[in-house]
Amino acid sequence: MAATPPAEPDRPSPNTVMRTLRGDRSPGEFAMAVRRAAREIGEHVSCDARYVGRVESGEIRCPNYAYERVFRHMWPGRTLTDLGFAPRSAVRRRPVDGGPGGGEAAPLHPPFPPLPAPRSPLSTQLPYAASPYADSAAPDGPSRPGAGAGPRGPGGSPHLDEENDDVRRRTFLAGGTTALATVIGIDRPAAAATGPTAGRFPAAGDGAAARAALFDAGPMSDAGRAGFVPGRPGPVPPPRRVGTAEVLGVEQAVRDIRLADDAHGADALYELAGQSLRHAYVLLNDGEYGLETERRLQAGAGELAISVGWLAHDSNRLADARSFYAEALATARMAGDSALEAHVFCNSAFLARDAGRPREALRAAQAGQAAARQLDSDRLLALLAMREAGAWAVLRDRAACERALTRAYVLFDRGPSEADPEWMSFFGEAEIAGLQSQCWSALGDWDRASEQALLAIDLQEPQFVRNRALYTAELAHDRLGRGDLAGAAHHGDTAVVLFEQVRSARVRGMLADTAERLRAHAAVPEVRRFLAGYDRSAAA
Repeated sequence: MAATPPAEPDRPSPNTVMRTLRGDRSPGEFAMAVRRAAREIGEHVSCDARYVGRVESGEIRCPNYAYERVFRHMWPGRTLTDLGFAPRSAVRRRPVDGGPGGGEAAPLHPPFPPLPAPRSPLSTQLPYAASPYADSAAPDGPSRPGAGAGPRGPGGSPHLDEENDDVRRRTFLAGGTTALATVIGIDRPAAAATGPTAGRFPAAGDGAAARAALFDAGPMSDAGRAGFVPGRPGPVPPPRRVGTAEVLGVEQAVRDIRLADDAHGADALYELAGQSLRHAYVLLNDGEYGLETERRLQAGAGELAISVGWLAHDSNRLADARSFYAEALATARMAGDSALEAHVFCNSAFLARDAGRPREALRAAQAGQAAARQLDSDRLLALLAMREAGAWAVLRDRAACERALTRAYVLFDRGPSEADPEWMSFFGEAEIAGLQSQCWSALGDWDRASEQALLAIDLQEPQFVRNRALYTAELAHDRLGRGDLAGAAHHGDTAVVLFEQVRSARVRGMLADTAERLRAHAAVPEVRRFLAGYDRSAAA
């Protein structure tokens, strides 16, 4: 019998004013109009369809100051309240402890009751926490790669062609890996065909060669490299002026890779996205720029390294992912960027847990919380607390896991804030339920794991197709843990259908583990039907 999901917490009130103002335009078209209005007054906002949805749903109760200026430019004479937002004073961050400024609000989630004993010993280990990877040396870093052309708008304008960019993004989401090359800027033949790095990128699918190419030496020809002596001065390329257009190109590449990954998973994106990372380090190492441009380039290159590391993680290239995270952490430390450092540790904790290194995961999650405490983002601290809870769960420390879960929900229930990092758009009610499900699964509490996985599926937004496949594969595993063979097969069937849209070796590996465990029960009709469909999908 399916577990009954707990009552859904209070949802924010929709912003009907902004929905009315959008009219018959799609969220993407409306976002384009917002970005165009921002350029008219010299602002730069990264508005997309997802942001429009968050505004209209009421999740964003009050926009940040940049968006406020843009909205007032679009609708002169209207205040934030006139536009359906809450007054800024009403959404200020609440204090962590009771004191001046008001007491602590009652949490939306009740305390966790005592854990019941696991119902079945069939599966006590998360399927994706079984393969520790060997330590690998971190790459030396990009030592002066060749220069490349930065993206620019029509007629050489320093503004990117954002109207056309929306079309290109939609084209990629429908068209796969070839279109990704257009979206993230590696379809530009000038630098690739004639520049010093021409022909040095490997074919898609060669993961190790792709990683080596990213961190290979730079602008020298092969003849010049032959005479290069370590420790001796070598050829220095002429500096290239790097400005706003190049920085925006790097930042947009990060967003586009994330959107593509949300929809399709990592397998098709890894090598292509890595070339965008190389381009960012070209700008950072061979460019000439001011302090503000340097700060943004370092942040952009670090975020790109994290994105490529995540793609490596999701496609089961765990050692490669660790190297990319090491590169991002070095960039964060050199730049003194606490936000980037917290992001690296958050992803590193996730990677270490999946690789069967829970002690490392615990240390990374705690280091991330230390870096994030000065950033004023409760949601970021909540996610890092969930990473800590996941590590404690794999270590089978139930009391410590529950403490971390309770702390995470207290922080999460304070709601989003202007300080929340842009990359955290995935972390909503569905994701925190999914992460909680993983904790109960690692602890062998299959009832709670199933309950939270079902809740995650119900709450998941439609654009996060990969996450829906993830939660469904986890639910099949949890049903098997309960001894519910038919339920495991039913949710396995659903996951197989979702795999037609998603390419994620990590998620497929989870379902493969469940399928192997079910083969001993092929006499059950539901199991037999699932295995037939799974085998067809795996062979395709």
